[in-house]
Order: sequence, then C-alpha cells, then structure tokens
Amino acid sequence: MADSSVVGIMSDTHGFLHPALFDAFSGVDLILHAGDVGRAAIIDELEAIAPVKAVYGNVDGWDVRSEHPLELTEIVGGVEIWMTHIGGRPGRWAKGIGAELASRQPDIFVCGHSHILKVERTDNPVKLLHINPGAAGRQGLHQVKTCLRLVIEGGKPAKVDVIHLDEPLSS
Repeated sequence: MADSSVVGIMSDTHGFLHPALFDAFSGVDLILHAGDVGRAAIIDELEAIAPVKAVYGNVDGWDVRSEHPLELTEIVGGVEIWMTHIGGRPGRWAKGIGAELASRQPDIFVCGHSHILKVERTDNPVKLLHINPGAAGRQGLHQVKTCLRLVIEGGKPAKVDVIHLDEPLSS
C-alpha cells in the first residue's frame, strides 16, 4: 500500500469535458465522478488521465447508467469513500442518505447534484468528511467550474485542493 494517494473528484460535467481537467488531474491515482456525466465518452476520455470510478446522476441516459452504478464504495489508501449523485449536505441530507451514512459509516461521503462546492467535516449522523466537488460542466446555475484533488496519507484524508477550472493552475 502506498504512503499516499491522490484522488481527483468531480461531478456534473453534463457532457462537457473541460480541457483544464487534464492538468488539474495530472498525476492522480484515481478519478471519482459523482454523476451527471452527460455522455459515456466523458469517462473514456478521463481514463486517459487515470482510472475512473463513476456513478450515474439524474440526467444520465442509458449509455452512462448501463456502465456505472447509482452508488459505489471505494477504499483508497485505507480510507472508505461512499459516493452517490444526490446526497444533500450535513443537516439536510437527501431522503434516506442520513440512515445510509449511519449504517455504512464511511470515512468520506462524496455527492454532486447541487453544483455547490462544499467540503466539511461533520458528525451528523456519523463522523465523516462530506465532499461535493461542485460542477465541472457548463450547464447549471454555478458561476465557477470546479473540481477537487484529495490527498490521502497514513489512512486519513490529509488535504483537499479546490481547483477553479477557468483559472490557470499555479505551480
């Protein structure tokens, strides 16, 4: 097992693959896409960067739904990540999510759907890191296209970098 792992996290591409994602996710070990992919080819294109695990979202058609589940659990660097598209947020979980979190007790919960970037620790209903990477696509009310880089070290989430895709990356 590696000392550290880097995970690229994104959501809500709605069929648009932002060209800055190739630099933003350069060197990541895994990419997580939290749904509303828009077209199956997006996942194929991301695979050129790193292995991709994705869930389908409410706007995804059969091409995405036939290849990707509604939810998934992934262990990365000893950290359990549970991901689905519609999850809500701490204190306002989507229907059934709070009970699922209490039952599963993941270290990290990733969801999309709202297009609202949010990274926060919570203990409601269990202690975990909640991540919504915002939206990487053009469609929706969001003003800024975002994704995240999550560093896992020593079996714990160590660092989360927010990347604004329409701004140049700093070295």
